[in-house]
Amino acid sequence: MKAWLPALVRLAVLALLVVFITSPGWFEPLLKPLTENGAPAIYNQGSLLTLTLQHLRTVLIATVAATIVAVALAILVTRPAGAEFLPLSRSLVNIGQTFPPVAVLALAVPAVGFGEKPTLIALFLYGLLPIFENALTGLTTISPEIEESARGTGMTEGQRLLQIELPLALPLILAGIRLSVAVAIGTATIGSTVGASTLGEAIIAGLINSNLAFVAQGGLVVGVLAILAYDGLRTIERQIAKRTGAIAH
Repeated sequence: MKAWLPALVRLAVLALLVVFITSPGWFEPLLKPLTENGAPAIYNQGSLLTLTLQHLRTVLIATVAATIVAVALAILVTRPAGAEFLPLSRSLVNIGQTFPPVAVLALAVPAVGFGEKPTLIALFLYGLLPIFENALTGLTTISPEIEESARGTGMTEGQRLLQIELPLALPLILAGIRLSVAVAIGTATIGSTVGASTLGEAIIAGLINSNLAFVAQGGLVVGVLAILAYDGLRTIERQIAKRTGAIAH
């Protein structure tokens, strides 16, 4: 019975989140104490459901792009022909960590305009480092005996990469993606400052109007989304790690 408890808790939290973003009016009595001077308790400048879906869409696009680029770079620098590009690759993926997302937005807006694009650029750059470093670690810590056995069976370099190296490195790669997604969900809120449709709209509206109920709604949904995504990806990561005999972090 205890083994089912975490799954039940996740489902309960997810169900509560779905109810909250689809029918926020049901929670008005809980949020009303956070308002002043008769201000509305429920965010009324848009749909929480729509903002949540657009928020997740932005995070998904940025994470998929960051994963493709980061894993491709890790594969490149772990091949003999690309080993010399490791320092350059590390410099490139560190760009997102060098500049805070707000600074990236400020630099991106003049180039690509307002809206979702500068937010995608910021999240993409910010998500590269954890995925790249984890992929690099996963690809460079495979047992030499396994590599030698694969060569002994006549597998080509491409076959070893696809059938041996990437599957064994997958738990670590997923760990990097997990960190990237959790950070991106929280960071995406600042995209609303440059016109992107994210849950940051509710938070910003609350700050402008001194309405803590709006801030709480946006912040609560973002926080729960980040926790659920982090926990869900960690569960997947552990299942894959068990199958490959790796250690999930």
